[in-house]
Amino acid sequence: MGKTKKPTADKAVEELSEDEARLELERLAAEIAQHDALYYRSDAPEISDAAYDALRLRNEAIESRFPGLIRQDSPSMRVGAAPSDGFGKVRHRVPMLSLGNAFSEDDVFDFVGRIRRFLGLGEDDPIALTAEPKIDGLSISLRYDKGRLVEAATRGDGAEGENVTSNVKTMQEIPARLSGVEVPGSIDIRGEIFMGHADFKKLNEAQAAAGQKVFANPRNAAAGSLRQLDSKITEKRPLRFFAYGWGEAKELPAATQSGVVAAFARWGMPTNPEMTVCQSAEELIAYYRALEGRRATLGYDIDGIVYKVDRLDLQARLGFVSRAPRWAIAHKFPAEQATTILRDIEIQVGRTGSLTPVAKLEPVTVGGVVVSNASLHNEDEIARKDVRVGDTVIVQRAGDVIPQIVSVVVEKRPKSAEPFKFPELCPACGSHAVREADEKSGKTDAVRRCTGGLICPAQRVERLKHFVSRTAFDIDGLGDKSIQGFYDDGLIQSPPDIFTLEKRDARSLKRLKDREGWGEQSARKLFASIDARRAVPLDRFIFGLGIRHVGETTAKVLARSYGDMATFKAAMIAAGASEASEAWADLNNIDGIGRTVAEALIEFFAEPHNVTVVDDLLAEVTPTPLEAVATQSPVAGKTVVFTGTLEKFSRSEAKATAERLGAKVAGSVSKKTDYVVAGADAGSKLTKARDLGVAVLTEDEWAQLISGG
Repeated sequence: MGKTKKPTADKAVEELSEDEARLELERLAAEIAQHDALYYRSDAPEISDAAYDALRLRNEAIESRFPGLIRQDSPSMRVGAAPSDGFGKVRHRVPMLSLGNAFSEDDVFDFVGRIRRFLGLGEDDPIALTAEPKIDGLSISLRYDKGRLVEAATRGDGAEGENVTSNVKTMQEIPARLSGVEVPGSIDIRGEIFMGHADFKKLNEAQAAAGQKVFANPRNAAAGSLRQLDSKITEKRPLRFFAYGWGEAKELPAATQSGVVAAFARWGMPTNPEMTVCQSAEELIAYYRALEGRRATLGYDIDGIVYKVDRLDLQARLGFVSRAPRWAIAHKFPAEQATTILRDIEIQVGRTGSLTPVAKLEPVTVGGVVVSNASLHNEDEIARKDVRVGDTVIVQRAGDVIPQIVSVVVEKRPKSAEPFKFPELCPACGSHAVREADEKSGKTDAVRRCTGGLICPAQRVERLKHFVSRTAFDIDGLGDKSIQGFYDDGLIQSPPDIFTLEKRDARSLKRLKDREGWGEQSARKLFASIDARRAVPLDRFIFGLGIRHVGETTAKVLARSYGDMATFKAAMIAAGASEASEAWADLNNIDGIGRTVAEALIEFFAEPHNVTVVDDLLAEVTPTPLEAVATQSPVAGKTVVFTGTLEKFSRSEAKATAERLGAKVAGSVSKKTDYVVAGADAGSKLTKARDLGVAVLTEDEWAQLISGG
């Protein structure tokens, strides 16, 4: 007998084929996005930090082995989640990015090694790094103008956060004015709002005595306290703050990370006394071990240590990679475990028709947090672990979130427990749910999907929710509950219906203002919110269409590459006509657009129903071009190809600089290429550039061009 094939979700990364890796990255992108929304927007995470970190770590490992498969909606390119509806929004002047993670001492050595290689430093060259506790709280950005606190915003999705200024101004630890002669004219000071253990205990005792909600852990208490719509409630909560960084600043008081944080303290801003400067990876590890041993005595929750390159000029050279800086990393603490009983397995239907099993657990406290749900990924994961309803299971978490199922305690299994039979019919519409086989490889998809397509209410509703979401059309007043209600009543069945709702409502016998839970004012506000989105940035329009494999980052790339919707739509239709077409070549030549994304785009526009929806939308909505980036740059809007061995800077550093200046970096040379920057041993790309008459620059000439010289 042949060996049973290992399920894709369980296979070691080095054992995955390219097709299996593509499926795994799709699954991971969807699952991580769901958990980001639960954690950052709802303060209601449904998996543990350990489970979440494991998902991200696996995603990064697969991307590292198969860089050509990196998705544009990859978790490695995304930060946090969009802000919630309850507060006004603040656009961060400098994005609030996340950090990469280290889980072992080897990871820390690798981190320091990567920095040395990127900067071209030798093993004996000094490299100072700061180390400080990673506070388990809520990230905040504080805007000071002329030393006075004028604005406070949460991280949100990294680009846009919630305006919590009035609440932050009630916190005694955050100064209303900075003191000192060196205070800059304006600066965004960033840090963490948290709650200490003793204060958390007192708050929960008071909440219980008053018959009110008690909090699961200090982070949830801090987040819930800060995000009160009534600032008087926030004022009564014992919130604390540590400053650790900054966003936009007219000037900085020092040339190092540690020096700037020391200046914060002189200005009257609370900073963490545990912060120190280390000179090597060995010193970082020693600090980590020492603080881990004192973790329980700190009086507040931490879930790891953050390391940062100390010199700011080196931070600037290192720059960023997708959602995180190259010059910083979070070294996480190990997970915690507990046992509980699996009461049920529920099947949820996603926007793309994927059937996802969710474990419903007997509530259990793990590390001080009560948890009750966990994702089981797919039916292969259930079969591999032989998880059955009624089983006693070992669950794992770290920090403040809900666990993953590690294994089953088989000896405690009830005799009546039966193997779980995954449904072959969609629970939402009754259509067949199948696992597709890849035509080329013959491999079976790990995810079972509903075949109902647009007739499946779960998919149609989820697609509508995606369309109006914060990262897509961002329509205030159309939350999940409203979308579901309007869909159930036949008022909104597809995106264009949203923009004709007011006209149809005016002719209806049952007006929106007369619906339960609505009134004249709320109906008027909704119509105004819809009208406000009749002009929407092109990238949001593209992302809102819900095209498979097209995430926020890909949508921005496409919007910048094609400029307007008419050009984009025509190009996609033309590309679908023939792979020999110029449109197909142009699409695949865009840096970051691989064959998988290209095929998904073509398939979408090859479907007449989709084109009809787009055309109907365009009758109501005007997509606007993205704001020009670095318009004063001499290479803004130009297409650049780097080839050969670069000696002045690394390939990644060159690409990052070009994109920051508004240039488009392509992977191959065509007649639309403006510049080819050729290093040593340049090959066929240089030859093609000369044949096509494309301008060829040396590294020095490129440096002179971008500097304006």
